[in-house]
Amino acid sequence: MSRASRRYHITTFGCQMNKADSERMAGILETLGFEWAEEPDEANLILYNTCTIRDNAEQKVYSYLGRQAKRKQTEPDLTLIVAGCVAQQEGEKLLRRVPELDLVMGPQHANRLADLLEQVLSGNQVVATEPVHIMEDITKPRRDSQVTAWVNVIYGCNERCTYCVVPNVRGVEQSRTPAAIRAEMEALGQQGFKEVTLLGQNIDAYGRDLPGVTAEGRHQHTLTDLLYFVHDVPGIERIRFATSHPRYFTDRLIRACAELPKVCEHFHIPFQSGDNNLLKAMSRGYTHERYRRIIDSIRAIMPHASISADAIVGFPGETEAQFEKTLELVEDIGFDQLNTAAYSPRPGTPAALWDNQLSETVKSDRLQRLNHLVSIKAAERSQRYLGRVEEVLVEAANEKDPTQVMGRTRGNRLTFFTGNIQQLHGQVVPVKITQVRPFSLSGEPLVADQPQESRNLSPV
Repeated sequence: MSRASRRYHITTFGCQMNKADSERMAGILETLGFEWAEEPDEANLILYNTCTIRDNAEQKVYSYLGRQAKRKQTEPDLTLIVAGCVAQQEGEKLLRRVPELDLVMGPQHANRLADLLEQVLSGNQVVATEPVHIMEDITKPRRDSQVTAWVNVIYGCNERCTYCVVPNVRGVEQSRTPAAIRAEMEALGQQGFKEVTLLGQNIDAYGRDLPGVTAEGRHQHTLTDLLYFVHDVPGIERIRFATSHPRYFTDRLIRACAELPKVCEHFHIPFQSGDNNLLKAMSRGYTHERYRRIIDSIRAIMPHASISADAIVGFPGETEAQFEKTLELVEDIGFDQLNTAAYSPRPGTPAALWDNQLSETVKSDRLQRLNHLVSIKAAERSQRYLGRVEEVLVEAANEKDPTQVMGRTRGNRLTFFTGNIQQLHGQVVPVKITQVRPFSLSGEPLVADQPQESRNLSPV
């Protein structure tokens, strides 16, 4: 492959961790002299960064891969790579299924892409799925945004939820050092990024594997300590973090978020089910009462905070009465946003082998009913924004209306307003909200000398 002809395309499936990995791998490819191609068919290196959390995402990968494998039969110089969780799960089986593949690499190997590619370009077919100690991030990602950035703080997961394949494919927890995280954030601040999202599959576990304990006997490095440590990084105006686990969520973390002005008033805390017996079968390690207490604490300390979550319907053995407890929890709490999914059996997980699986019809019906309630509650939650002034960080133009720009409030609500993207890109603009929808807002920008109402919202 001549240097002049090196063009790459990455398609990313799944979670924020995958998006962050794709940005790092794109950065490596550009360091090697590759140029980004908008369309896969214009590229001679195609990388699919895959997700195995649900079966439909996995099947989509095979569909895309089939098209490119066919293309490779007439274009032998095409390099095909499958990275991420499907790669880790399937390993050499992928090569047997799609012999045109050049490289199969698990998520722990993202930083090794240059070395692995060297082996491929020497004529080898490579599988890299063995457990490794994740090298410190010395790569320079090709960020998809110039305003907001992902920063990994902990890789892997030590939890053993019975439905989840993540520990099998992403390995054990490995925390980055606070100094390395801060250094990456400082570089982002210097490059003009305004917002950072700290990422971890189970971010509340951050620091458990790092040495050191305090005089009180707790881990010296926790997510709360990390927030205090990175809060004053110059140039970074907003800090978010995801995803939290109810088992490890603390009041100390909530108080830190309330104290630190840069930390956004938004918590993403999956609950998965409103029924204690199902939570136990899932090995989640908490009860719905414990989950409700967390939300009560957040709303007592930060009444204006927005709360999002994840929920699963149709888990093996779920009865109608148990499903209704999930509906009850959603009704009582009133989430700003809820990511919902019908249970999908995943290879290598305990729940996939149980004989009390529910029919697709039941799962689909419950998902539809839950989504209907989610929309109603989200619309109710949106009402509290009407007439308020919200700080919106402008990220892009509105694709449907180029006279408008779009960005997010501190509570992570997508907001549209009239403006010029060239002038406002990366700016924090006070916007008076004039229209509310279940999952987005519209408003009017305020001129700088107008008095602003407080961004703190009243409890609902």
